[in-house]
This record gives sequence, C-alpha cells and structure tokens, in this order.
Amino acid sequence: MAEKQNYNTNARKYILKYLKANSDTTVTAADISDYLSKNGLNVNITTVYRYLNKLTAEQCVVKFPSKNGSGSIYQLKQSDKACHEHIHVKCIKCGRLIHLDCGFMTEIENHLSKDHNFTLSCDGSILYGICNLCKD
Repeated sequence: MAEKQNYNTNARKYILKYLKANSDTTVTAADISDYLSKNGLNVNITTVYRYLNKLTAEQCVVKFPSKNGSGSIYQLKQSDKACHEHIHVKCIKCGRLIHLDCGFMTEIENHLSKDHNFTLSCDGSILYGICNLCKD
C-alpha cells in the first residue's frame, strides 16, 4: 500500500494564515470557512474540520470545548505553551484567550489534591470573563 503523503493545498495555506493572524484568540471552523469564502476559496466545512483535527493531532492547534458546549473552538498552539499544564481564561467581549501558565498552578493543584482529593486536568480548560482591555 502506498504511503499517505502530506500535501499543502491552497486551502490549508489559508487556514494556517488565518490561525496565525488570530493566534491570540480562539476561532471556530465556521470562522475559518467564512474567511476562506471571502478569499475566493470554496472549501467544504468538512475539509476545514478534517484539517483542524489533523493539526490538533499533530499538536499544532489546541482544541477547546465552546462556551455552550455545543462545538469546539481552536487556537494555534504557541510553541512555549504546554496547555495541558495550565488553565485558560477567555474574554467574552473580545475573544482573547490568555494562558495562565504562571506559578500559581502548582498551588492550585496541591490545594485541590490535599484539601479536596481531586486531581486537576487542564486539557480543554477555559474560564470565561472580561479581560483588562475590555473593562469599562
């Protein structure tokens, strides 16, 4: 059987371009599909999902559950971020996603373990609120 080859289509190039341009926030497959349409690329939404799943499997993209739990949102992985080791906060006004990869995570994990006999899993974690840039 022939080995499956990696190929870079125009759609894939545009998807990566969009993810890079929006790397400080999360996006949906529909956001990407709209972007592709506006740039003259007629790409089936299934193709967008398939490529996002490929990027997620390759750990190039982080996949989170959406706020209402009805779908998924995605963010291009920042090379220095280990998203399974920290919580994320997302602004409900501007959509910015902030990685809380500071030292307090160890304190929270220890507290949950010691006082609540609970092991924290940060995969897919998002707390929602309003960031400092959007506060009135």
